[in-house]
Amino acid sequence: MKAIWNNTVLAESSDTVVVEGNHYFPADSVNSNYLTSSRTHTTCPWKGVASYYTLTIDGKTNPDAAWFYPDPKPAAGQIRDRVAFWKGVQVVD
Repeated sequence: MKAIWNNTVLAESSDTVVVEGNHYFPADSVNSNYLTSSRTHTTCPWKGVASYYTLTIDGKTNPDAAWFYPDPKPAAGQIRDRVAFWKGVQVVD
């Protein structure tokens, strides 16, 4: 699987975990050069507190377009150390 935005591959891995229709990529498969930590946090009742990244590529930004759970609840342990994308990021095979 690949995560692509602004004609750039953000992440690539054959080891994604799909939860609620979202592919969670291993953190080490994500190009962190395009990510900036965001102050945004949301809470999921069964996954826990999510943190977000803003994407920046070639002067374009996509706020909060990637998220991860730094300390997921036990029911979501399979997404620990993984990153998912949305907001126009294409995830393709």
